[in-house]
This record gives sequence, structure tokens and C-alpha cells, in this order.
Amino acid sequence: MVIKNSSELDAASADSNYDREAEVKAFDESKTGVKGLLESGVTKIPRMFYSGELNLTERSENNSNFAIPIVDLAGIHSDSDLHIEAVEKIGSACQEWGFFQVINHGIPNNVLDEMINGIRRFHEQDSEVRKQFYSREKKKKFNYYSNVNLFTNNPANWRDTLGFLVAPHPTKPEDIPEVCRDIAIEYSKKIRELGHTIFELLSEALGLNPSYLNELACVEGTFLLGHYYPPCPEPELTMGTSKHTDADFMTILLQDELGGLQVLHDNKWVDVPPVHGALVINIGDLLQLITNDRFISVFHRVLASQTGPRISIASFFINYEYKDEGTSRVYGPIKELLSEENKPLYKDTSVKDFLTYYFSKGLDGDSSLQPFRL
Repeated sequence: MVIKNSSELDAASADSNYDREAEVKAFDESKTGVKGLLESGVTKIPRMFYSGELNLTERSENNSNFAIPIVDLAGIHSDSDLHIEAVEKIGSACQEWGFFQVINHGIPNNVLDEMINGIRRFHEQDSEVRKQFYSREKKKKFNYYSNVNLFTNNPANWRDTLGFLVAPHPTKPEDIPEVCRDIAIEYSKKIRELGHTIFELLSEALGLNPSYLNELACVEGTFLLGHYYPPCPEPELTMGTSKHTDADFMTILLQDELGGLQVLHDNKWVDVPPVHGALVINIGDLLQLITNDRFISVFHRVLASQTGPRISIASFFINYEYKDEGTSRVYGPIKELLSEENKPLYKDTSVKDFLTYYFSKGLDGDSSLQPFRL
């Protein structure tokens, strides 16, 4: 599909009168996000959201050769054969795809459904209510905003987000809006438990002791983002989320039934189809670093759509705090995985330094790992 009004984009880029900074500032000061634009009745998206290069047709046919692996976790704690099969499938998925879905993971469907509903309830409150929570203060334990990198030169994405800390210093219940408080706390507890289990399976898939990655504190820090992608009047001009990798060890994603998530595999964009009751797992940059490229962190994106809202909840596992406030743990390739034939590919890197680089570059479509390679 060719962008229909590419001439309009060319004209926009050539318009020296356009002041992106002013447009972004006005948008942010509205404190109502993309949802607020729709509430104001816009039929054309602001230029700050224009993504110049959208190849929306370069995708696979999603046949059997291009299907995101699905791993069944039923019986893995009681049946050794099922356990071994799950570990093998996860290991293969992490090496070939960097993504897989899990079913029968132990979190009831009613909890998953209510979590989606809770995030929806928050974002669909009256704008005057939402404004009270809008903030970019990094020290706050609960934030509501649109685009974490809004003020960079990268195109803004068509989505709004709420976020809060789950661990090691969880957000106080009273700081989470009442409209989603109870389910957010319940879901966070269950997702942490599942995170421990997945890290055990990942450890085994690497040939390590099941407790290895948990003892490495990969699960120590967790924060959660509840994304809301409103219907877009011009989805051919923008993205729900730009092409990027995740700057963590692992992400567990709950998505609703609308779809739109795509993974770059063999240079083709492959849909990650919604499966009710399933959770999407993907490898983050730091896990690729410590596994010395054995597990891969791959590019993914979310398409904008005229249908919506789309809702997803991403739980990021990353040890961003260690011991004292402001101190960051240092990670490098796992020594047990190295040999004469498999020398370290990355230098030892602190989480703080890695995240500083990741957030400074924004979602620019480039790998965050390159500067940390030896």
C-alpha cells in the first residue's frame, strides 16, 4: 500500500513555518493525550505524528513457516516429559524468533479480561479526571502520559499510556487510580509469579540451573505499562508504536482481541495474532547481551488502525535499581555460556548506562545493543 497523500507529507516537510516544538508543547499541556484529540473532534492527525516511511505490506503470509510459536505450560510442574518439551520449544523460539506465546500459564482468563477492562476504564474516564494523573516526573510511582519520548525528533506514536512500578518498590495502592486499582494489584502479583517461572524455563533452555536467571536478579525489577491505542482517522500516516526492541531482560504482554502487533522475522513483518487467554513473551536487549546473542531481542511494532481502541498491558522485567538508590548493577555475557569458540560479544554494562542510551535515542528503529558490542 502506497501512502496516499505522500505529496502532502512532502509539502509538510518543506514547510519552514512548521513549528514542531510548539505543536508538541501544546499537545502535552492539554494533558489529555491522543484520546483528547479525538474528543476534540479531529479528523486529521497533527503533523507531529507523521511517520515518513511506512511499508505496511511487507509482511509474511503467516503460513506454518511464519507463525509465532505457542508454548503450552500445562503440566510442566508435574510431568517431566511436558516440562522438557516446553523448555525445548522456548529455547528454539528464543533463538529463532525472540517471541513466543504461552497458554495454560496459570493466570485465569477472568483476571486477564478484567485487567484489560481496568486499563480501558482509566483511559476512558472524563478528560478532567485523566488530567489529574498526567505527568512526566520520573520519580513518581504512577504516571499517565502520551509518548515517553514525545520531545525527541522522532514521530510521535498514536497511543496513550499509564505506568506504575511493581517491584522492587511497588507503587502504593492509594497512588493507583481507584478505577483500576484492585485488578492492577492482583494482575501484577500474578505476572510476577509467572515471570519467575518463565525465567526458570529460560535458564534451563540455556543449559543452566533453573534458578540461574532469577539469582542474577533479572526478575528483581518490574514495571507495567497499560497502553491505549485510540481509533486513528489516518492510520496510513502514523504508527501505534514505532519499530523498536525492548530495553529489558523480558517482557510479558497481554493484548486484547484487535491485533496490530507485528514482529520482524526474516525481514518480513509477521502478525502476532491475539489468542484469548494467551500471553506474549519477548526477549529484551539485556537478555540478548547476557546470553551473548544466543537469545535474540527482535524488532517489533504496532500498527495504527481506524478500529479501536486497542489495549495492551506490557510488564517489563529489568533490574534498574540495585542496593542503593542511584546504583545500577553491571551485567555482561554469562561466563558459563562462553568458550574459546564462543567469546564474549559485549562489554560489561550497567543497567543505568544502557537505559540512559536507550531513552536518549528514542524509538528510532536502530538497535540499542550496537554501542555495547566489543
